[in-house]
Amino acid sequence: MVDGEQRKETKFSSRIHLRICLEGGYHVLDESTHYSSDLRPTAKQLWKHNIGVLELGILTAQGLLPMKTKDGRGTTDPYCVAKYGQKWVRTRTIIDSFTPKWNEQYTWEVHDPCTVITIGVFDNCHLNGGEKANGARDTRIGKVRIRLSTLETDRVYTHSYPLIVLTPAGVKKMGEVQLAVRFTCSSLLNMMTLYSQPLLPKMHYIHPLSVIQVDNLRRQATNIVSTRLSRAEPPLRKEIVEYMLDVDSHMWSMRKSKANFFRIMGVLSPLIAVARWFDQICHWRNPLTTILIHVLFVILVLYPELILPTIFLYLFLIGVWYYRWRSRQPPHMDTRLSHAETAHPDELDEEFDTFPTSRPPDIVRMRYDRLRSVAGRIQTVVGDLATQGERLQSLLSWRDPRATALFVTFCFIAAIVLYVTPFRVVVFLAGLYTLRHPRFRHKMPSVPLNFFRRLPARTDSML
Repeated sequence: MVDGEQRKETKFSSRIHLRICLEGGYHVLDESTHYSSDLRPTAKQLWKHNIGVLELGILTAQGLLPMKTKDGRGTTDPYCVAKYGQKWVRTRTIIDSFTPKWNEQYTWEVHDPCTVITIGVFDNCHLNGGEKANGARDTRIGKVRIRLSTLETDRVYTHSYPLIVLTPAGVKKMGEVQLAVRFTCSSLLNMMTLYSQPLLPKMHYIHPLSVIQVDNLRRQATNIVSTRLSRAEPPLRKEIVEYMLDVDSHMWSMRKSKANFFRIMGVLSPLIAVARWFDQICHWRNPLTTILIHVLFVILVLYPELILPTIFLYLFLIGVWYYRWRSRQPPHMDTRLSHAETAHPDELDEEFDTFPTSRPPDIVRMRYDRLRSVAGRIQTVVGDLATQGERLQSLLSWRDPRATALFVTFCFIAAIVLYVTPFRVVVFLAGLYTLRHPRFRHKMPSVPLNFFRRLPARTDSML
């Protein structure tokens, strides 16, 4: 009793004063940075005027596979979900149809052309009392991602996109969905100006967030979005939101690692080809070509002011030459690029394994999870390297028509300016600019860097 009384007497109560500040200058990502649909700050007061309108028509689907069994026969109750920015839309569910016709149209305001809209098709498993069944989950049929910068302005794209999913048994085509997309621009000049501006709000560059902070904020944002949409009518359940936002994109996968490795090899292949061609020049495999290269080399040595104009003029001609092979339709999921067709069953079993792993024994589970965590980071780094190289390729590939047009025009103007400007003056000014005092440097990214970060990569086409 004495001890109890002493404990009661020694209790101490206090009051904690907290001051909470919400910094609305950041953008909290709820989706992958490679195919984000919204890059605006959290505070609406910092939003800029929209530059255009995106119109999406969800028309029909063909060749859908039966997703469940009802009354002894296969059936599918499909519906579509589209996500762009903070606006989510859902079509009505077509009961028992492998060729549903929705014919629904939706619009979004566009604030940045370097964003991606995601459209997913699902099978409704919550009809006729199905929501009362324990563990009922809407089944994934497939999804499509379209980058707005790959669309020509005021052009209507009506195209059927394959719906592809990856299962433990391998890649599987679930059917096709027909979409009509149009991107309308209100001011071409304002849209072109965006290519020179930072991709994210300035707070991300002045006081950048760490990778761990970004991951934690994305996890929290995903949970908030999932909770909000689960209360909608009709509700969008957690599995739908997670699939649309690619919450498991950072998980380790041998298939993705191989795909990213071969992406890097695809980027380096032109350099390897140039090295082999130069080796052939040095070994006089083609005497006429070798003589011409010698003549060109002597001219450039005697007149060094022709070096840069020749390079930019050559890039300009390559960009114009590739214009005829520009993409006529927005890209879709590429199974060959994703190495989904050649994945080994053991690799698929590893990819679809739970995290933490469900494979015994305990020691193997611990080591296995540690390896997956480390390899997942390596996979992300390799993918980022591949993305940078593919952005270099997209300068002249016309995948983003506006960006390529800006770069080709710049190359042509630069070729003319550098032709009339003495080379020594150009080198002198470039050296002074590179070695300028920190007082004349800014924390914000430069215009060329902003332009480069807005270029598309092939991450949009990966499963």
